[in-house]
Amino acid sequence: MMENIEELSPLRITPTVRALSSALRGKREDVHGSSRVNGDRVFPEPEKLWFKESSAKNLRNRDFLSPTTMLNTLYADGQVPPAVMSRVLSLRGSGVLPVAGGEVMGEGLRVRVDRAATFRAVLAGGAAEYLKPLSQRQGCVVLNCPALHPKSNTPSPDTMSLGQLRTVLLADHMGALLRRQGYAVSFCPTLPEDSDIISFLRALGIDWPTAPGNWTNEEREEKIQDSLEKSQYREREMERGRRASGGGGRKAEEGENEGALRINLKQVFQEEGLPGYDPSLGTCTVNRDGVSQLAQLDLSTADCTAAMVTALHVTSCQDEFRQQQIAMLWRASGAKHTQRHLVCGPVKTPGSHLTAAQYLQLRRGQMKEASEMKYGDQVEGQTREDIIKVMTSATVRFELLSTVHTSPVTLDVKREGGVSTKGPRGGVFVMYNCARLHTLFDSYERGVEKGLYPEIPEDSQLDFSALKEEGEWLLLFNYLIPFSELLEQSGQALDSEGGGARVNIKTEQICKFLVSLSKDFSSYYNRVHVLGEPLPHLFNQMFCRLYLLRALRELYHSALDTLNLPPIRQL
Repeated sequence: MMENIEELSPLRITPTVRALSSALRGKREDVHGSSRVNGDRVFPEPEKLWFKESSAKNLRNRDFLSPTTMLNTLYADGQVPPAVMSRVLSLRGSGVLPVAGGEVMGEGLRVRVDRAATFRAVLAGGAAEYLKPLSQRQGCVVLNCPALHPKSNTPSPDTMSLGQLRTVLLADHMGALLRRQGYAVSFCPTLPEDSDIISFLRALGIDWPTAPGNWTNEEREEKIQDSLEKSQYREREMERGRRASGGGGRKAEEGENEGALRINLKQVFQEEGLPGYDPSLGTCTVNRDGVSQLAQLDLSTADCTAAMVTALHVTSCQDEFRQQQIAMLWRASGAKHTQRHLVCGPVKTPGSHLTAAQYLQLRRGQMKEASEMKYGDQVEGQTREDIIKVMTSATVRFELLSTVHTSPVTLDVKREGGVSTKGPRGGVFVMYNCARLHTLFDSYERGVEKGLYPEIPEDSQLDFSALKEEGEWLLLFNYLIPFSELLEQSGQALDSEGGGARVNIKTEQICKFLVSLSKDFSSYYNRVHVLGEPLPHLFNQMFCRLYLLRALRELYHSALDTLNLPPIRQL
């Protein structure tokens, strides 16, 4: 019974590396965790004993490697005992990839996976388990985007900077990722439904919460104001007077803001034990814009029924200090929710200055021109407009999200060039290769209708050992199998305790994953003729490849869904 359960468990990279490490270390693995000293020998941590290969060159010879340096640490002269080798070669366990062989070579102990068995295990049943996170989490996450909060008026695309646009796109991406992992996600602030900013966001495929134009949040604002006035962190008149007597500059400031409500933010994070906040946060004067943002945050969390509520402030580096003030003000008003800050680096456009509206207009014009040059009048009407819209959105998202969120992004916004429809250049390249998969299956279906090919049979009728092309294993081992673990990372980062106010999440990884996948798929597709001659002795290999590419098509859809990009079926 156990064997059946293990065989049905989705194959994963991390459990395989752990099992390989356990087999190599033997009884030493009984003590879990950090390195230990036995005599004068230090035993490395399990995750450092083995490495998964990813390059096409290395995958010709091995799938996992324990380097010679590791073997020398574990064994005298690096000689792997026969009993240990036997354990490695007979590796079993839930989620563990089947081992076909292993040998010690110059670079270390290399292990090869049973590829035919792995293809069958992954592709049989449609690979659905490989397209979702490893686990489902509970909790509510509010994604707060300070760039969209009104200062004096509702933000507009003509005043929004590219750095602010980056934070909005990042919040949208994080929302889709976290929902996939089971979190209840809401966005803040709510925007007027008839505003220009909502039309702009919808043009980018962003679905942001709206309210009627005449809607107000005054009741909550009054409640927040009242809470701050009664807060234990409020600075009283007498205290302010004593502090003001220390310097003329401060006296002048006090005189200008006589009677203003002030909150001692430093006292908030010190007394409540909140690490990572800027030590220069001092006393903050409460203004109308701040109260409005706090009321919006209060509204966004009002319907959260989960025990764990996290507010994730997605902000630019320029606005980080102000957002830390807002976070501590909210805390001072009585909010006890966990608050984290996802901080974005600036967006640079050497030689020019563009607003978000101008940038979107530029990229849309380039996409439209590229479409006209390539297809002329072949695709017209709404279909053509939809394709241009999605391609523009894909270009913008990949340009602004493919870089580590703390790092700056530099854009080429020259009128000529800047976006290529050829080569591995981000969003256009990814969408093009996704469309190629749809075209392939359309061609196959037409072949079936003409009687050239039979329908795809059940997986039990196929011999997956026919998948011998290096590119096929690359697509399975580097993309289909690891995808679930990639999806899991953002939730793990959000769950992590400690670390201060900032949270660093590998938000660039989905974009990089899709670009890398598209490069390897494009290389494979250009080299291998999937739909071959309609000869019965060639059908098994063709159907095995169709199984693989069907799973790959769903992988594209799943990854693009986290970017809120619909797949394009024709280009």
